[in-house]
Amino acid sequence: MTAVLQPIGRTFLNGLSAMGRLTLFALVAIQHCLTPPFYPRLLVRQMIEIGYYSLPYVGMTAVFTGMVLVLQTYTGFNVNAEGLMPQIVVLSLTRELGPVLAALIVAGRIGASMAAEIGTMRVTEQIDALSTLSTNPFKYLIAPRIWAGVTMLPLLVGIGDVIGVFGGYLVAVHKLNFNSGNFLKNIAEATEFIDVFSGLVKAAVFGFTITLMGCYHGFNSKGGAQGVGKATTNAVATSMILILILDYILTELFFSK
Repeated sequence: MTAVLQPIGRTFLNGLSAMGRLTLFALVAIQHCLTPPFYPRLLVRQMIEIGYYSLPYVGMTAVFTGMVLVLQTYTGFNVNAEGLMPQIVVLSLTRELGPVLAALIVAGRIGASMAAEIGTMRVTEQIDALSTLSTNPFKYLIAPRIWAGVTMLPLLVGIGDVIGVFGGYLVAVHKLNFNSGNFLKNIAEATEFIDVFSGLVKAAVFGFTITLMGCYHGFNSKGGAQGVGKATTNAVATSMILILILDYILTELFFSK
């Protein structure tokens, strides 16, 4: 019996230990995000990397998501489809699909990049060199990335929502021959502040999660090139899992009655 229970207990304790280390890392990172000194040049560089260079991927995903939503809605709700479709498209994109899909794309692109970059700096002792030069690694490496993730992901989601609705509009009007004016009017009437606001809040939380996990796994990587590769994989995998978990929690907070 002891031989059976020992691995289970060891796994459970290791999980608690990992959660504790991540929590402490997050608290320290937040503290350094809110206290000077700041590095505006590094922040702008990360904002460009996360926001500008991710926009084509998010835009392509959003436009085809909107198109597919319209086609699926028309197939499944062909009764009064013209009246139901705008509401379904808007609610689906602003509440769920917009922030979640954008976050998953950014996690795959930015989370892996951050973990690989910081992990390489760790195994080549560049982070230790920063400390030797009296530069706090949290302020120099982690705080700009977290601020960029929290600010840029909501912007990406907002742009993606507009592009997704436009993709749905193209299919509805030019393929299904819906009335253009009625479709736009129904879109405007179906859009509510809480739907857009909840999606942007989710995006900010997802942005924090993605950058935190990328920085955490990269910062704590060890073992040379193999360790960096493992950190990169773990950063992407844990980010995606946490995005889906947090999506449910935030949806429960915003829309549960």
